Amino acid sequence: MSNIDLSRFHRAFFDESLEGLDAMEAALLRLDVGQADAETINLIFRAAHSIKGGAGTFGFTAVAGFTHLLETLLERVRSGQRQVSQADVDLLLRSVDVTRAMLRAADGGDAADVDAVARLSAELEQALEMKPAAVAVVAAAAPAATGWKVRFLPKSEIFASGNDPLRILRELDRLGQASIHCDSEALPTLADATPETCYLSWTVELRGDCDEGAIREIFAWVEDECELHVEPLIPPPAQTIAAPEAPVAGKPTLRVVEGGKEPLHERRSGDASSIRVGTEKIDALINLVGELVITQAMLQQIAGALDPVQNEKLLQGLSLLDRNTRMLQEAVMSTRMLPVDAVFSRFPRMVRDLSAKLGKQIRLETVGEGTELDKGVIERIADPLTHLVRNSLDHGLENAEQRLAAGKDPTGTITLRASHQGGHIVIEVMDDGRGLNRERILAKAAERGLAVPANPSDADVWQLIFAPGFSTAEQVTDVSGRGVGMDVVKKNVQSLSGQIEIESTAGKGSCVRIRLPLTLAILDGMSVRVGEDIFIVPLNCVVESLQPQPGQVRTLSAGARVVKVRNEYLPLAPLHDLFNIRADAAEPEAGILVLLESEGRKVAAQVDELVGQQQVVIKSLEANYRRVGGISGATILGDGRVALILDVAELVRGYARAAAA
Repeated sequence: MSNIDLSRFHRAFFDESLEGLDAMEAALLRLDVGQADAETINLIFRAAHSIKGGAGTFGFTAVAGFTHLLETLLERVRSGQRQVSQADVDLLLRSVDVTRAMLRAADGGDAADVDAVARLSAELEQALEMKPAAVAVVAAAAPAATGWKVRFLPKSEIFASGNDPLRILRELDRLGQASIHCDSEALPTLADATPETCYLSWTVELRGDCDEGAIREIFAWVEDECELHVEPLIPPPAQTIAAPEAPVAGKPTLRVVEGGKEPLHERRSGDASSIRVGTEKIDALINLVGELVITQAMLQQIAGALDPVQNEKLLQGLSLLDRNTRMLQEAVMSTRMLPVDAVFSRFPRMVRDLSAKLGKQIRLETVGEGTELDKGVIERIADPLTHLVRNSLDHGLENAEQRLAAGKDPTGTITLRASHQGGHIVIEVMDDGRGLNRERILAKAAERGLAVPANPSDADVWQLIFAPGFSTAEQVTDVSGRGVGMDVVKKNVQSLSGQIEIESTAGKGSCVRIRLPLTLAILDGMSVRVGEDIFIVPLNCVVESLQPQPGQVRTLSAGARVVKVRNEYLPLAPLHDLFNIRADAAEPEAGILVLLESEGRKVAAQVDELVGQQQVVIKSLEANYRRVGGISGATILGDGRVALILDVAELVRGYARAAAA
C-alpha cells in the first residue's frame, strides 16, 4: 500500500475534535446524575473515542494517551460497571478542558501544560481503580463459557484512516489463546484488486479468562469502521440475579442484557449532505457576488435610457438577471449564517462554574438558539454577551437566602433570547434578580462628575453604567466590578453597527437588549446627495426627514446651530461643512434635514436631496485607502461611482461632545 500523507487531514481532525469536545461538554452539563440517559452517555463516549482514535492515527500520542483514560472511565459507565456521580461529571468536565488545551497546543505546535495533564491523568487513574459494587449472582449448574467468539468485518476503506486490522488482531493474544480464521471469499482477482481496499474479514476463537469489555476495548479504535460481533463460545444458561442494592452516587451497578450479549451501539454515518469549506473561500465568493450585484446595477441604470419598445427582449433579460442576481446574493450570504447557539452553547458551563464559585443557585434558559446570524457578527458578539452574563451572575441575581426573604424562587434564572425583527437580530440577556439601583447609579455618577440631565428618565440613568470605568460594585472580584465590562460591551456593539438598551425593574430583574444587523457585508441604506457627491446613511439610524421652516433653525452663542423639531432642539450637522465639499443648498431652509439617532441621541444631517433607498455591498475604506473620520465604509453605485457610508455613531458622538464643551 502506498504511503498516505496524513498531515493534510490535520485541520479536519482538530476542527472535528474541538466540535466533539463542545458536544461532550454540553452533554455532561445536561446529564442527570441520578438517572443517566444511555444515549447521552453514548454521545459522550463516542466523542472521546473519536478523539482518541484520531489522535493515535495522526501521531498525537499525548492526546491519545490522555483520552484513552477518559474513554476507559466512560466505557465503564456505558457498560453499567460504574454508576456516574457528580464527582465524575466534575472530573470529566475538567478533562474536557485539558483535552481542549492539548489539542490547541498540538495545533499551534506549542507544548501543553504538562503539570495539568499529569494531575488530571492521576485523578482519572485513581477513579479507574475504584472497585465495582458487589452483586449477588446465582447461576444454575452448567458448563461455564470457555472463551469468546469474535467476528471482525472491517469496512473496505479502513486503510484510509491509517488503521491496520492485523495490528488490532495481534492485540488479542494478550487476552488469551487466539485461533484466527481469515475469510477471503470477497477477495477479487489481481486485476480488479486495489491496494487501498480491504477485502478480508476474520473470525477469532479466543480462549482465556477475560470479559467482553476487554475485547471491545481492543476494537474501540475502529468501532465506526467495522462490524463487530462478540459472543461466548459456550453460551451460559439463564441466570437468576439477586435484586441489586439501590444505586448510590459514585457506586457502580450491574446492567444485565438479554442473552448475555451487549447490543451493538448505534454507529455514526458520515453526513454526505455537507462539506467543510474554509471561510476565506466563502468570503471570496461573497466578494465576487458583490461585484456581480454592482455590475448588474450598472447595466440596469444604462438600460433605463433605452427605448422599451425596441429593446423589449433585452430589458426582459435584464429583469431576469436582476432577479437571479438577488437570489444568488441571498443564497451566498446564507452560507455565512450560523445559528446563534454557536455563542449560547458556551454559557451553560460558565454559569455552572460561576454559580458554584459565587454560592448561588442559578438556572440558564435559552430561547431562539436556532436563529441565524452572520459568522462575523457571531464571533464579535461573544465577548459582550459574556460580560453581560457575568454581570447578571455577580450583581443581578441574589443568593438563595436573599431570594427566599424576597419571596422568590431560591434558584435564580438567566434567560438568553434571540429573535429576528425585520432586517435585524435582537439578543436579550434577562435575569429575575434585584434589578438596577437608580439611586446608587445617580450617586456614583455625581461622585465621578458625570453629566446627568435634569429629572432624568430611567433610560437616561441606565445609560450611565456604560460610562468608562463606571461601577457600583461594593468590592472588586475576579468575576466583575472593575467597571470595564459595560464600556467594552457598548463599544463592541457599536462597532457592529448595533444598538444596546436596558430595561430594569427594582426587585424583579433586568433586561439588556442588543439589536444587530444580520450581516456586516450588506447594508440597507438611504442614499442622499450633497452637491455632486452621494452618501449612504444606514437606514436603521434614520428617524425621519423634513424641510425646515424659517424660525426652526437657531444659532447659539458659540456659533453652533440647532433645529427645533417638536419641542426638541437637535444639533445641526451640515455634511458639506463636515467633509469640506460644495453643496447646492448652503442654508438649511433650502435643503433637506435627515434626523439620525444613535446611542439615544439625535442629530439633524443637512443634505441637498434624498436620492432613494437601496441595499449596498459594503467595502472597507481602511483596507483600500485609509481611515476617514465620520465614514464607516464605502460602496460602488450602479453608475460606477464610489459612495461613502456615514458612521452615524461617530457623527452623533462628535456633536454631543461639541455641545457639552
